[in-house]
Amino acid sequence: MANCITRHIPNALTCLNLFSGCIAGVMAFEARYDMALLFIIVSAAFDFFDGLAARALHAYSPLGKDLDSLADDVSFGVAPSLMIFSLFKEMPYPAQMAGMVTWLPYSAFLIAVFSALRLAKFNNDTRQTTSFIGLPVPANALFWASLIAGCHPLLISGNFHPLCLLALVGLFSWLLVSEIPMFSLKFKSLSWKDNRVSFIFLLFCILFLAVLQVRGFAVCILWYILLSWLTGRKR
Repeated sequence: MANCITRHIPNALTCLNLFSGCIAGVMAFEARYDMALLFIIVSAAFDFFDGLAARALHAYSPLGKDLDSLADDVSFGVAPSLMIFSLFKEMPYPAQMAGMVTWLPYSAFLIAVFSALRLAKFNNDTRQTTSFIGLPVPANALFWASLIAGCHPLLISGNFHPLCLLALVGLFSWLLVSEIPMFSLKFKSLSWKDNRVSFIFLLFCILFLAVLQVRGFAVCILWYILLSWLTGRKR
């Protein structure tokens, strides 16, 4: 009986990830971006602990793997897409873009599509056992949620062009499925030598979050991409 319960703990955490991601989507539709960010962060926490629990309890299963990908695409693909969609709807458009107002917001869902592709790639790519290739979907979601929640007044002020937002959607869609090596924050020890890059990353993240608060998450993800690219070039 105890083994049966233990075996389902990781899947229960994954379901909580999915549940939280659905709430984030609702908050995005209501343009409550700070709450959408909060529930995406909660989803990321559940996503971290479901993997930790699966490893600790040796509770791996094909069902758990598929469920995890489904939950991640909702929480880290669909939820940020809904935030971008709502932002597109709020932005002022120049007169010459009047014909694009109706359909341009739907480009936001490229993030959900490419997040699904990223997850499928990860599940079938044997090169990604200790590090990543392409931007992980939780990192992508945190970037968008932090950017929109933290910079909302600027983004809808008319000083940020809708085509710039479209370009960002295209860039991050590409980053999700790119061949750029990205380091993992999984620590096997606490030695500086083995985890130098991760420690440098985390130290700067503390600074960014202390100074920039909500916007700091977006800066942390940009720092993660840059540091991954710089260290990847040296390999």
